[in-house]
Amino acid sequence: MNRKSRIAAAAGLVLATSSLAACGGNSSAGDSGGTVTIMVGGIDKVIYLPAMLTQQLGYFKDEGVKVKLMTEPSGANAETELVAHKVEGVVGFYDHTVTLAAQGQCVESVAQLAKVPGEVEMVSTKASGITGAGDFKGKKLGVTSAGSSTDYLTRYLATKNGVDPKDYTTVNAGAGSTFVAALQQGAIDAGMTTDPTVETALNQGVGKVLLDMRTEEGTKAALGGLYPAASLYMDCDYVRDNPKTVQKVTNAFVKTLSWIGSHSAADIAAKMPADYAGGDAATYEKAIDSTKGIFTTDGVMPSDGPKTVLDVLGTFSDVVKPKKDSLDLSKTYTTTFVDAAK
Repeated sequence: MNRKSRIAAAAGLVLATSSLAACGGNSSAGDSGGTVTIMVGGIDKVIYLPAMLTQQLGYFKDEGVKVKLMTEPSGANAETELVAHKVEGVVGFYDHTVTLAAQGQCVESVAQLAKVPGEVEMVSTKASGITGAGDFKGKKLGVTSAGSSTDYLTRYLATKNGVDPKDYTTVNAGAGSTFVAALQQGAIDAGMTTDPTVETALNQGVGKVLLDMRTEEGTKAALGGLYPAASLYMDCDYVRDNPKTVQKVTNAFVKTLSWIGSHSAADIAAKMPADYAGGDAATYEKAIDSTKGIFTTDGVMPSDGPKTVLDVLGTFSDVVKPKKDSLDLSKTYTTTFVDAAK
């Protein structure tokens, strides 16, 4: 019996008998009840919109599961909280599961929220001589934080285009106002960010788009294939020991993904907390409209996506590269729960 079958069998056993005790560091959560804490790598970023939208739509409540959403400024910070067993799940990029697998840790995506990154490489209007990633040498490049997915993608784009990551300066530029200020003040020559920061930078005239990974076409051109990004990932032991709870949380996310696919950007914006618009409702709605196409409609991992992620990480990552040919990608995600949700 393979791992996915074992999970399905465990889920059936729990439903037929009773709940299991929670497992893991923080876990008062689990099939015995309690709160499931999910850390989001930037809760107001449009790429992670399904997390808060699921709560706003009441789908967690409908499924009978208590979910507490928390936020960290980047996916790297969120990953750290999961590894330390301070939270039960993370809404962040799938690529962290691959990096952790190379380090001997089992973390898996249980619901794939996005099929492409939704990231944009922007160039400061103060900078000159940057027409592509091949011009990164000697430049100051912004990422949300070191070890984040924006850092991973920047290093890959540089390496792919003949620039050693050691030959540019990585700047922790964050997102939102800090990223926009970094562009405006010349603290970075270019940087990778998401909506609504992209639209804000464009509106203020401080940045322009160099590479756009908000579309399948743009992602394939930049990375060579679909790059599954935003996901709900959890520790494998927690998933194994708490299948009933994981199923409820996954059901809620899949409902939201379906809802996004059948509603306009204006509908989505209206459901989100008012302060997420940053006082500019029109820009926020435009940001959602530019990004909503990144989301899957059913939470299923794109069939060729994990290989693209491995190819990208295996190009530059000192952690992944030595393990590239031996990593079992099937242990970094499962479709068991999204299949059941459908």
